[in-house]
Amino acid sequence: MKKISILGSGFSSLSAAAYLSAAGYEVTVYEKNAKPGGRARQLKSDGFTFDMGPTWYWMPDVFERFFADFGKLPSDYYTLIKLNPAYQVYFGENDSVLIEDSLDKIMDTFEGIEKGSSLKLQKFMTMARENYDIAIKDLVYRPGVSPLELITLETIQKLGQFASTISKEVRKLFTHNKLIQILEFPVLFLGAKPSQTPAFYSFMNQADFGLGTFHPTNGMYSVVEGMVKLAESLGVKFVYNAAVTAIHVQSSIATSITVNGEEIKTDIVLSGADYHHTESLLQPAYRMYSENYWNQKIFAPSSLLFYVGFDKKIENVCHHTLFFDVDFDLHAECIYDKPSWPEEPLFYASFPSKTDDSFAPKGHEAAVFLIPLAPGIKDTEIIRENYFKKIINRFEELTNQKIKDHVVFKSSFCVNDFVADYNSYKGNAYGMANTLFQTAFLRPKLKSKKVRNLYFTGQLTVPGPGVPPALISGKLVSELIQKHHSVIV
Repeated sequence: MKKISILGSGFSSLSAAAYLSAAGYEVTVYEKNAKPGGRARQLKSDGFTFDMGPTWYWMPDVFERFFADFGKLPSDYYTLIKLNPAYQVYFGENDSVLIEDSLDKIMDTFEGIEKGSSLKLQKFMTMARENYDIAIKDLVYRPGVSPLELITLETIQKLGQFASTISKEVRKLFTHNKLIQILEFPVLFLGAKPSQTPAFYSFMNQADFGLGTFHPTNGMYSVVEGMVKLAESLGVKFVYNAAVTAIHVQSSIATSITVNGEEIKTDIVLSGADYHHTESLLQPAYRMYSENYWNQKIFAPSSLLFYVGFDKKIENVCHHTLFFDVDFDLHAECIYDKPSWPEEPLFYASFPSKTDDSFAPKGHEAAVFLIPLAPGIKDTEIIRENYFKKIINRFEELTNQKIKDHVVFKSSFCVNDFVADYNSYKGNAYGMANTLFQTAFLRPKLKSKKVRNLYFTGQLTVPGPGVPPALISGKLVSELIQKHHSVIV
């Protein structure tokens, strides 16, 4: 039986581990941190619980497809609650829009903001639904080996959408700035500006308005726990506090890894860790991508996150609440064009204890605040605290309440932590942006061209950033490994 050593235990690694073990390989996952999950870890303190990474559960069909491959259902491992409202968007003081749990309700909301926009939304969503069926049910399950993967009868008919952008297509139909910002919001999960994201990616609007937003009870970490349980039932072994510091190559073949100073023989190495970091574990001659290559790529943002416990319930907010009361273009410029700290940042807040009592003591509230940032910028405790004050002051004004004096727990996570905890390139939070020239076969490869038996998975390769794409990435690389390596040595 061939031995596979997997670096990291994020969603893509957990997915690949399950598929490969089910196929008959001997799989061991090495995780540098004390618990599985990668960026999707959970913080528990003072009676509060916080999902440290992903907080949005979108594309439930992708999770269903993953578990179905093993004869299971998501409900075998966790319970989903469909959120209503899905989220709330603030545009000014006491000025917010609720996005509810069905397209019909959202159409009514649009119509109330801009007369005639409900019919335009229906037209836009027809396109988004068609694109979702093409992309999520087919294209994203291709391994990014050849440009021919993108050429189908359906995509040929959509060529114009690859040449256009989300920003252009939305503005063809809508003029009200609130509606434009709401429709552009979902593609931010892909890590690029709407003006740089192909219009074909409107399938994210189907994920949003069409399928809805869910919350797994006990948080996104319950998905991690479910996947670990599944993987262990299939025979996967997990080793924690296990830092991999070298990948050894002989005659251009990966033969072993060094874990906590010990060399461990292996037949195949699969890394779900940061791609750039993984290649740094190789001798320079065996790296596929140069420093110049990485420097030229458009990376998705990093983030400044605050995990905050309050000794009272917070009013006038939903489980997911977005604050779009400042200029998006100025903030985006600080992320993508002139990397710097934004003067007035947009931010997002999650209040999972609105839905799930397990997140906070009775009468208390757990909150996660997130500011998207350029990767690689200066990160200090003083800067973090200044930005906490900025967003809390604005939060109080926008939602018409006082909360500063009710903070009983606070912890932060930013660029330096992404580097230290996840070996993340420049401290990015979401991987490489899905722009036109960084999609499918144009992303870093699942299989090394320089080292036999070395593979990669995760948000820097195909399909791209996000939890559902990570599940798919694990499946894609497992299929590639099975194609090139028999189970028996």
